[in-house]
Amino acid sequence: MSPIASALISILLWSSAAWLSLKLAHIPPFLLVGASLLVGALCGLPRIADWRAATPRLLALGVYGLFGFHLCLFTALRSAPPIQANLINYLWPLLMVVLAPLIVPGVRLTVRHVIAAMLGFGGAALLATGGKLDIDERYWFGYGCALAAALIWATYSLLTRRMPAFPTGTVGAFCAVSGVLSLFCHFLWEPAGRFSALDSFWLLALGIGPLGLAFYTWDAAMKRGDPRMIGTLAYLTPLLSTLWLALSGAGSLGPLALLAMCAIVGGAVLGALPPRRA
Repeated sequence: MSPIASALISILLWSSAAWLSLKLAHIPPFLLVGASLLVGALCGLPRIADWRAATPRLLALGVYGLFGFHLCLFTALRSAPPIQANLINYLWPLLMVVLAPLIVPGVRLTVRHVIAAMLGFGGAALLATGGKLDIDERYWFGYGCALAAALIWATYSLLTRRMPAFPTGTVGAFCAVSGVLSLFCHFLWEPAGRFSALDSFWLLALGIGPLGLAFYTWDAAMKRGDPRMIGTLAYLTPLLSTLWLALSGAGSLGPLALLAMCAIVGGAVLGALPPRRA
């Protein structure tokens, strides 16, 4: 499978996370993420032998990415207005493009990829805010946590290219340890929660898809693909997420959403074109 195909599978799976999370909105966030990540770890059991490749340094990187990202994001969503916090979190694809030359050997920063990433972020901003953005200085801590989440996921994605070669199945170990740490946060900070039989079905869907297989295909894409191109394609996530919600009746599409879609798709196409075609 090509790196772009692997990245698009991750993007499609992640785009369903918001819709699936609505089905489980009554479950405490860290309990939900912890249980989902453990389901995601189970997806890697057929390649559990690969978990032995998780050296302490590699495991630390995996926990930094999966657990650190969710810890900062949930802290941001609790400490600042969710729309603004989520928008700042959507900086991670742009950060991937900008930081790629600093982290990944042999990658140059081009104007084309920067413009593509900024188009994508502009479209994501329109989708997230509806054209109205109110930044309140009372929530700077929450905004900082959202920026930290974006920086963590961008750097985690790029740093996997700097590590000694490891099999993608090792991501299962990342999921397992991050899931246990998330459940620990649940017991520390959240009220007790439980899953009904129907909740368990949606939990399996979330754990197998957005918080499971998506991490494996993302790892495969980052190992072999161009991080600048993948970063611009990643802005398809909020676009597809909005479409999921609209088709399910949980959201609607207006003129601003259509304009945002044009910006995101335009940025993705510009970022994915070969240099001469661009």
